[in-house]
Amino acid sequence: MRILLFLATNMAVLVLVSIVFNLLGLEGILAANGVDLNLKSLLIFCALFGFGGSLISLLLSKWMAKRGTGTHIITTPANRDEQWLVDTVRELAEEAGIGMPEVGIFPSEAANAFATGWNRNDALVAVSAGLLQRFRPEEVRAVMAHEIGHVANGDMITLTLIQGVINTFVMFFARIIGHTVDRLVFKTERGYGLGYYAVTIVAELVLAFLASMIVFWFSRWREYRADAAGAALTTNAHMIAALQRLRAEQNLPQDLPGELTAFGISEQLKQGVAGLLRSHPPLEERIRALQSA
Repeated sequence: MRILLFLATNMAVLVLVSIVFNLLGLEGILAANGVDLNLKSLLIFCALFGFGGSLISLLLSKWMAKRGTGTHIITTPANRDEQWLVDTVRELAEEAGIGMPEVGIFPSEAANAFATGWNRNDALVAVSAGLLQRFRPEEVRAVMAHEIGHVANGDMITLTLIQGVINTFVMFFARIIGHTVDRLVFKTERGYGLGYYAVTIVAELVLAFLASMIVFWFSRWREYRADAAGAALTTNAHMIAALQRLRAEQNLPQDLPGELTAFGISEQLKQGVAGLLRSHPPLEERIRALQSA
């Protein structure tokens, strides 16, 4: 239902953009200046590729995560720690009302964990060996509850679909800019000249950089929701204790692959403008949010 509602919303956005173009007479203005671009066809083309790429990434997310992190999936627990971890995740999943996810451990001394998967009943949650070894049981449970919160909230799906919208409009406006510059500045009358390809590539890079701030803003916002879910599934005190332990270790290297950083529980601190491209809020802010809840 979440996917259908989100896709319906984005289709409505695409229709609205088309209506706005017609009301403003943009196509007529472009045509009068020799810019013969079919905006409706371009919008559909960009939507197909924009959503297609993000949805394929979502469907492959578990496979990529396992191989990118070297995660060992626990099928039959080999020791007491693995049995405890599987039992803990099962209890949390049942309480959150989702299907039992795959449970894994990835070889890293850094304290981290992540969740991914294409739907809330077919997910993967994994924890680093370092976190499992150093954190107290109630802190590990809170971390896993945070990841279960991501799954229950459908965060992987929503973030991927938001990226699809971003991809669509980045491709769309970059091609309008490239087409317009090619016709009006480089005076290309038929087909496309080198100016179109050069300008389109530059426009895509600039627009993608600016648009990524929207994606990262949503990623930071969903961390607060996952923290709240983790506190609800365990206790507020245990979730705060887990975040405080993460804060104490935040200067240690966080070696999740780039594509999984947004799905982990922690990342390296970024300052200044780089903070706008941060997938997680500062741990101090997350702790304060839980303390004031």
